[in-house]
Amino acid sequence: MKLTEKKILSMMKKKVARPMKVAELSRQLGVPETQKREFRSLIKEMTGEGTLIKIRGGRYGLPDEMNLVTGKLQGHPNGFGFVVPDNQQGQDDIYVNRRHMNEAMHKDHVVVRVESEREPGKPQGRVIRILQRNTTHIVGTYETFGRDGWVIPTESKYFHDVFVPGKNRKGAKNGQIVHVEIETFPTRHKPPIGKVMEVLGSSNDPNVEIQSIFRKHGVRQSFSPELLNEARDIGATDPAESLKERKDFTKLLTFTIDGERAKDFDDAVSLERFEEGYRLGVHIADVSHFVRENSLLDQEAFERATSIYYADGVIPMLPVSLSNEACSLKPNEPRLTVSAIMDFDSNANFLTGTLHSSVIKSQRRFTYNEVHQLLEEKGDDPFLQTLADMHQLSQLLRKKRFQQGSVDFQVPESEIHMDSAGHVKHISVSEHNSAHELIEEFMLAANQFVALNLHERSIPSIHRIHEAPDPDRIIGFNEFVDSFKLRLPSPVRSNDLQNLVQKVKGRTEERVVNTLLLRTMKKARYSEADPGHFCLGFPHYAHFTSPIRRYPDLILHRIIKKYMKRKCPQKEKKALLSKLAEVSEQSTHMEIKAMSIEREVTDLRGAQFMVDKIGKTFHGVITGVTGFGFFVELQEVFVEGLVRVSSITDDYYLFIETEHRLIGQRRHRSFQIGDKVNVRVSDVDLGQKRINLVVLA
Repeated sequence: MKLTEKKILSMMKKKVARPMKVAELSRQLGVPETQKREFRSLIKEMTGEGTLIKIRGGRYGLPDEMNLVTGKLQGHPNGFGFVVPDNQQGQDDIYVNRRHMNEAMHKDHVVVRVESEREPGKPQGRVIRILQRNTTHIVGTYETFGRDGWVIPTESKYFHDVFVPGKNRKGAKNGQIVHVEIETFPTRHKPPIGKVMEVLGSSNDPNVEIQSIFRKHGVRQSFSPELLNEARDIGATDPAESLKERKDFTKLLTFTIDGERAKDFDDAVSLERFEEGYRLGVHIADVSHFVRENSLLDQEAFERATSIYYADGVIPMLPVSLSNEACSLKPNEPRLTVSAIMDFDSNANFLTGTLHSSVIKSQRRFTYNEVHQLLEEKGDDPFLQTLADMHQLSQLLRKKRFQQGSVDFQVPESEIHMDSAGHVKHISVSEHNSAHELIEEFMLAANQFVALNLHERSIPSIHRIHEAPDPDRIIGFNEFVDSFKLRLPSPVRSNDLQNLVQKVKGRTEERVVNTLLLRTMKKARYSEADPGHFCLGFPHYAHFTSPIRRYPDLILHRIIKKYMKRKCPQKEKKALLSKLAEVSEQSTHMEIKAMSIEREVTDLRGAQFMVDKIGKTFHGVITGVTGFGFFVELQEVFVEGLVRVSSITDDYYLFIETEHRLIGQRRHRSFQIGDKVNVRVSDVDLGQKRINLVVLA
């Protein structure tokens, strides 16, 4: 029989009633003698992953059957933590007090025994085993202690200070920010012990704070000389040979539309208008031509998985000689592409489409603002008619998409503007105009078409999926919006969400409903499985349009080119699915990390911007409420600060979780998500990237 982790788990659930030794398990499950070595190896792997638990006497059992849960520990500055279960379906986070942490650290993969409930539905437990230490490096402030020193982590969730022997301080001075490697993890009687890897500089230096964020997350900003040389050599090769085998679109009117600061142009568009409809071309940089499978560049791209865009820069997935040069669809230069050509009728109904290895020559580099201005003001421009036709098609596609169930959350995002000296000039709401919508709809159309094409041909692919929200979260959402006479049905469909979004549009509660609805949703991720994209309302969806900055797109291009003209045999399917599972996991993991970095940099820049505004008052809207206070978005400057409940001295306040509300016991003054408040900036904590506010009467 074929032994897999999934099969072993399935058989154990059916046939094994108690923890057993490996030999007992193999007999109980009927494992042939020839496969016993493989079986032992799989049991060991599963134990390391936490899908099986080893107990006293060398016996193995299922966590669920022993009231055990595996998950990632989220630390708290006060020394306790919460374990987020690996299997999150229907499972609440498990509270672990500081006495029962068993020296686990923030982000560790642990086994926790559920022992009681703090209150109904709030499980409490203790860490009984650390499966994997996920933190080996920490960034923090060095404090001298005689000849030795301590590193106080910048991230307060790491509640263990790291001891640094004098020989390992690397010249670090008191108060400096350092990057430290943990050599010995904490025990009951000893703190973690480490060595300084790099002295980043003074804690007062804004750029040091940025570097500390990158080091904390283990992100490499630069590329090795070997990688840079490989990229430069590949980028300098003459693509003439490849041109012979490609569809020539160089005579087709194509152009790019990107942001003002963009340098890596990975998509160009074209449109031919016919009496009966439209022929849309979405032409994507052929990165797979340059980044060959299993090359050094490919391995590095896999590790990084995504470019990281933050307030004042980018950490690219690929070296600049490729991302901004050889692969980038610069105007008036022949460029290798993979083109999705799609035909639509006059009502934007999809008719047919083709995929091509191609070559294009972009005629112009547009910015979003240029296109928006041209569409608004008309004027005399040779591209205007094509842009007007594109705008018409994009609006038809957009209308149709919403009618079919796509959800459009109107939650504004901030945009940070820096001056030449690297200081925050101002913060504004990010603009989203008709040109953004145009490109957005064309990319969605291309991504959907490619995913559908591969599905119809039964070719395994890496999908961008978004699952339906958990019913419990919908119940919680309904409890809150009931006061607005709103409700979502169960089971919920994407159409229901869009109808609700449209219903609250323009109403005072629009912002709060959209914010909470967004928090109710699951996170989109990558997967070799294909359950569809709930929020977009697409049965099949993939990322195809950004291979310069996303590894899944690069993988998809390889699949398209390999199977464009032939079928995928069953043997190749199995091998491909295994690889896609690995790519999906890594890409999702790195996407989450990139988002964390972007958020931290934004919080830091926001805090830096507010340092000279201490004592000033602002109008704001409550964006979140917790037991310890509430968060307020300042309308004039578009940053978020915290009002601690301890700073509100006119009453004792109770936190009502279902209503996202704090309410005073005597005076009944309340603070609810969505409420408008006036606040004063009391202080700014740059270390915690936090703006502290005081609410005014």
